[in-house]
Amino acid sequence: MENKSANKMGTMPIGKLLISLSVPMMASMLVQALYNVVDSIFVARLSENALTSVTLAFPMQTLMISLGSGTSVGVNAMLSQSLGEKHYDNANKAANNGIFLAIMSYLVFLIIGVFVASPFIRSQATNPEIIDGGITYLQICCNLSIGVMLQITCERLLQSTGLSIYSMITQMSGAVCNIILDPILIFGLFGAPRLGIAGAAYATVFGQILGASLAIFFNLKKNTDIKISIKDILNPDFGTIKRIYFVGIPSILMMAIGSVMTYFMNLILSTFETTATAVFGAYFKIQSFFFMPIFGLNNGLIPIIAYNYGARNRGRIMEAFKKAVGISFTIMMIGTIVMHLFPAALLSLFSASARMLEIGKPALRIISLSFPLASIAIICGSVFQALSQSYYSLIVSAARQLLVLIPVAWLLSRTGQLNLVWASFPIAELVSIALSLYFMKRVHKLSLMTLDQDLVR
Repeated sequence: MENKSANKMGTMPIGKLLISLSVPMMASMLVQALYNVVDSIFVARLSENALTSVTLAFPMQTLMISLGSGTSVGVNAMLSQSLGEKHYDNANKAANNGIFLAIMSYLVFLIIGVFVASPFIRSQATNPEIIDGGITYLQICCNLSIGVMLQITCERLLQSTGLSIYSMITQMSGAVCNIILDPILIFGLFGAPRLGIAGAAYATVFGQILGASLAIFFNLKKNTDIKISIKDILNPDFGTIKRIYFVGIPSILMMAIGSVMTYFMNLILSTFETTATAVFGAYFKIQSFFFMPIFGLNNGLIPIIAYNYGARNRGRIMEAFKKAVGISFTIMMIGTIVMHLFPAALLSLFSASARMLEIGKPALRIISLSFPLASIAIICGSVFQALSQSYYSLIVSAARQLLVLIPVAWLLSRTGQLNLVWASFPIAELVSIALSLYFMKRVHKLSLMTLDQDLVR
């Protein structure tokens, strides 16, 4: 009996398919962005130092998401391709081993929370208030990271099998839970204890645990394309794990590079003043409103490309790629325009002081020039991931953030002009788009064009 969601991947008109898979994810990502911003808005009401504390924890949180999401990219690609090839046993192996790896990832960050969180925060700051807040926030997020790891993995299983609507429900439920709990736990409303920064961390992890619980439920009750069992989860197949990480490790490294970048940018900005670091943290929250929908589009695009690659259909792959580029470019152009026209209003969401506004307005305008270029590079990266060629994405990301962005930012910081440091972002994105288009041309020639030759044979 043919798999229904797989049939949809291969027969539904591309535009309709991309919308049906991506729009729910884009909506849930927007809610995700909203709760990220709301989280920081409430923290900023405590003090600018509190916002800086959360900003210093951000690189490690990014690393956490990198491990979970990067592993899930490997699971997603193997699962979707197996369904396209009608190898349903391999699809089940991908799902169960993905959950096993999520649990192992949690154990890694439990150890990091206990032993690494304190020295990590102390390496970025000298202000005792900022250090104490950062350590508290990061330890809670790491020690209770089982929720985010399972949520990411189980949501990707829903996406890979065409059940993005349920994935949207899990993400939105977790985000809404976080938004509701934030003010209650931070400020001690309705009889709850006033926990300050710790309250923001607990609100985050409670929302993630709720999202994970719902994602597990939907996979067990609604996902007929895969079979999840505790027995299979506790008996990992190392051949499957190797295949998952063949695709996943480049994706993990690619996203982890972002963690390294934010860490070193924090160090560079701290040579000016702590307010510059707070601005950088506020920027990252604001930009998520535009990047998160692109990542939702990316999550919808990967299974389409992976399935149709397994089905040897180049036409559908290229059509999906072109439509995704058009959508992502439009969203990012809107982001650039909004950043240029309303920087003060955006920063005021974070209770910005006069000094923070003075630094932040040019920062948002300069950095946002990179958005349209980034949109194309992200979509190219989704193609590389879906075709199990994530190493191209890794090369692009490493070149952009480690070989260009950080060195250029450091060199420009030597001038003593903070505004020049922000210019390192669009400079780095020029390198990113050039490499992405070069590798895309190579993938088209060596991988996609061969699909037509297979059909001729």
